[in-house]
Amino acid sequence: KKKKNNNNKNKNTMVENKPDAVEKALATLKPALSKLTFGGFMGFCSGYASKKLGKAIAFTIGLAFLGLQGMVATGYISIDWMKVKDDAIKAADTDGDGQLTVDDAKEYWRRLRVVLTNKLPDAGGFSIGFLYGVKSG
Repeated sequence: KKKKNNNNKNKNTMVENKPDAVEKALATLKPALSKLTFGGFMGFCSGYASKKLGKAIAFTIGLAFLGLQGMVATGYISIDWMKVKDDAIKAADTDGDGQLTVDDAKEYWRRLRVVLTNKLPDAGGFSIGFLYGVKSG
């Protein structure tokens, strides 16, 4: 019987030991990735989804505005946009100052964060993950 030479394995089926680009990137990011938590990952996914949902909502509102404004321009309907604006601000104004400000946005964020992090393990990284998700979305 002839002995098989194991040194001549098909090189296409062997995994090379040299680090590739992904392995190098992972090694570089190791300090940041070691702090990645479940809460941070859920935050990223939630932020990503929120941005996509926000775009869909903005598209729908924009499309409705185009249709309504087209009907206003052709005389089919009349819309008091000042009243629409005042009513929208009144409904969204959380501090009652009659304006939409950063304080209102912060309050909405706090409310959303309370819901999204309720009973979530490692919720500490949720906010930063959410921001990364929004940026990536």
